[in-house]
Amino acid sequence: MLGRKPKDFDVATGATPDVVRKLFRSSRLIGRRFRLAHVRMGREVIEVATFRAGFDESAGDPDHVRIDGRIVRDNVYGTLEEDAWRRDFTVNSLYYDHREHVLIDFTGGYADLCDRRLRLIGRAAERYREDPVRMLRAVRFAGKLGFEIDGEASRLIHDLAPLIEDMSPSRLYEEVVKLFMGGEGCGSYELLRYYGLFGHLFPESDACIEAEPGGVACAMSRKALESTDARIRAGKPVTPGFLFAALLWGPVLQDFEACAARGMSDAQACEAAGTDVIERQIHHVSLPRRFSQVVREIWGLQPRLVNRRGRGAAGRLLAHPRFRAAYDFLLLRAESGEDLAEHAQWWTRFQEAGEDAQRTMPEDRHGPKRRRRRRRGRGIPRPESTEQPAV
Repeated sequence: MLGRKPKDFDVATGATPDVVRKLFRSSRLIGRRFRLAHVRMGREVIEVATFRAGFDESAGDPDHVRIDGRIVRDNVYGTLEEDAWRRDFTVNSLYYDHREHVLIDFTGGYADLCDRRLRLIGRAAERYREDPVRMLRAVRFAGKLGFEIDGEASRLIHDLAPLIEDMSPSRLYEEVVKLFMGGEGCGSYELLRYYGLFGHLFPESDACIEAEPGGVACAMSRKALESTDARIRAGKPVTPGFLFAALLWGPVLQDFEACAARGMSDAQACEAAGTDVIERQIHHVSLPRRFSQVVREIWGLQPRLVNRRGRGAAGRLLAHPRFRAAYDFLLLRAESGEDLAEHAQWWTRFQEAGEDAQRTMPEDRHGPKRRRRRRRGRGIPRPESTEQPAV
C-alpha cells in the first residue's frame, strides 16, 4: 500500500497452537509468553499466531498475567476483532483475508496509513507499560516509513524511556538490529537520540556523545550508520559487528587512555579496553559471540595498522581475514576527526600497489619509531617486569 516491498507477512488464525501442531506434522510450538507455532514449508518457516482476546483484570486467568502493568504471559485466545484491538499501532492492525481478497480494518489503520500517522491503539501509557519495546517499534516505524508519531504516543516516550532498561538484553539486541540494519538507520538513530532512548541502549556511548557533541564518538556513530544505509541500498552485505564496533568506539577510546596510562602497550590497552567495554555493554544490549568476536578483531587490529613493523609485517597483515573491515574502520576513524589521515592514505596506497611495488614502497615516516631490543647473553635472567599485565 505504501509502494514498498514487504519484508514478510504475519499469519494469524482462529486455530489454537495445539490445533495448528496437529494439522501440520512439520510444525513445532515455541514461546511461553506468547505461544506460537512454527510451520515448516520446504525451506520456509511460517510463524503462525492465534487470535488473542482482551485482558480482563477480574478473570484471574493464569494464561494472561501482568506484573506492574507489563504483560508477562498472554495466551488467552479470542476473535479476529479482539485480536485487532490488542495490536500496538493502528497501521499494524490491518488484516488481509486471502480467501475473500479484502482488507479488514477495525481500528482506523487505513486512514492513519494514508495520513502517514503512527497512532497507538488504546491509552498510550498503558500500552507502553505493557511492553516498553513498543517505544522502539514506534521509532523504527517512524524512521523507516517517514511517519509522524501521534501526539500522546510521542510525548510519553520521553517520560517512559527508562522502562527500556527492564527489557532483556537479547530482545533489545534484536530490536537494535531492526532499527539500524533496515536501511534507515540514520533516521532511527536521530529519533532514538531525540526521545532519549539511545542512552538506555548504549549508555556509555551516549555519555561520550553528550560530553563532546561534535567529537569522534558522535561522528563515528553517524558515519557508520550512513555507510550501513548506503550498503543496504546498494544490495551489499552488512554485519552488526562493524556497526557495534563504531557505536562503542567512544568508550573504548576512554578506557584505552586509562589502560595506557597504567603502562600497557597499545595492543594490550586496546584489548583490555575492548573487553571491558563489551562486558559492560552486554548488560544493556547483548551481542552474540559471533559478532562480538568480529568487534574485538576490528579493534585489535587498529594498533597494528598504526604501529607497523615494516613492509613485511604490513604484507602479512594484509592477508588477515579481518583486514578489510579493520582498514575500513581506520578510514572511518580518520574521517571522524582522529589524526590518522596519513596512516589511512598509506594503507590505501599499499593495497593499490602490486607485490613488487609494495616491497620497494617507502615506509611512513610519521609512524612511531621501532625501539631496538638489547641483546642479552645466555644465562642472564630477564628482570621481572613491573608493567601491569593486560586484563
